[in-house]
Amino acid sequence: MTNPYVLATLLFYVASLGLYIWNLREPSRTAGIGATACLMGGLVLHYLALLQRSRLIHAVPYDDLFGSLSLFAWLLAATYLGLEAIHRRRSVGPFVLPIVLILFLLAHVSAARPIKAPPAQGPIFAFHVTLNILAYSAFAISFVLSVIYLLQNRRLRGHKLGIVGWRLPPLDVLERMTRSSVLIGCVSMAAGMTAGFIWAHRLQGRYWNGDPKVIVTVLILAIYIGYTLLARTAAWRGARASALCIFNFMFVIFSYSIVNRYLSHFHRYF
Repeated sequence: MTNPYVLATLLFYVASLGLYIWNLREPSRTAGIGATACLMGGLVLHYLALLQRSRLIHAVPYDDLFGSLSLFAWLLAATYLGLEAIHRRRSVGPFVLPIVLILFLLAHVSAARPIKAPPAQGPIFAFHVTLNILAYSAFAISFVLSVIYLLQNRRLRGHKLGIVGWRLPPLDVLERMTRSSVLIGCVSMAAGMTAGFIWAHRLQGRYWNGDPKVIVTVLILAIYIGYTLLARTAAWRGARASALCIFNFMFVIFSYSIVNRYLSHFHRYF
C-alpha cells in the first residue's frame, strides 16, 4: 500500500462501516450523517487513489486485476450511496461496506507497477469497461438486498425479527431498492455493450464477432431484464423475485468464472 491515498481511504471506509453499524443498532442522526459523510470522503480519496494508480502503471486502473478490483469497489460504494440518497435508507450500509472493504484490501495487496500498454485503448473502450463494471456492482448490491429480503421475510413469518431486524427497511422498500439497483445495472450494461459494439466495429469492421463473452453478457442482460419484468407481477413479487435475483447473480459469477477459465486468451469482456 505505497499509494498515500490508500490508507486514508481505508480509514474512511472503516469509520463509515463503524458508524453504519452504530446507526443500525441505535439509530442516531449523528451516526447516520457521519456514516454517509465518511463514505463520501472515502469515495473521494478512493478516486484519488485510482488516479495515482493510473499514473504509476501508466494505464487506466482496470488494465490489471488489482486495478479492476479497486474500481469495482469504488463503483460498488458509489452505487450504494446513490441508492441511499434515492430511498433515504442507511440500514443496508452495514451489509454493503464489508464487501467494499474486502475488495479494496484485495486490490491493494500488491503495489502498483508499470504494465505494458494494452492493445485496446480509447475513450469508447474506457466507457465500455467502466459501464460494465458499474453494471456488475449494481447487480452485486441487488444480490445483497435480495438476501436481506429473504432473511427478513423469514424472520417476519417466524415472528423473530430481533433488535436488528426492526431497524432494517420494510420488505416493500427492500424490494424497491433491489429493482432500482437492477435498473441501474441493466442501463449501464446496455450502454456498455453499445460502446463495446462501436469499439469492435472500429477495430474489426463488424459489430458482432461471436465472442463467447459477448454472448454471455447478452444472456446476463436478458435474465436481469426478465427479473425487472417479472418482479412487478403479482405472481413473482416478493420472495420469488428476490430468489430469482439471487439466482441471476449466481449465474453471473458462474458464467464469468467458466468463460475466464476456458477462454483465458480473451482478456477483455463485454
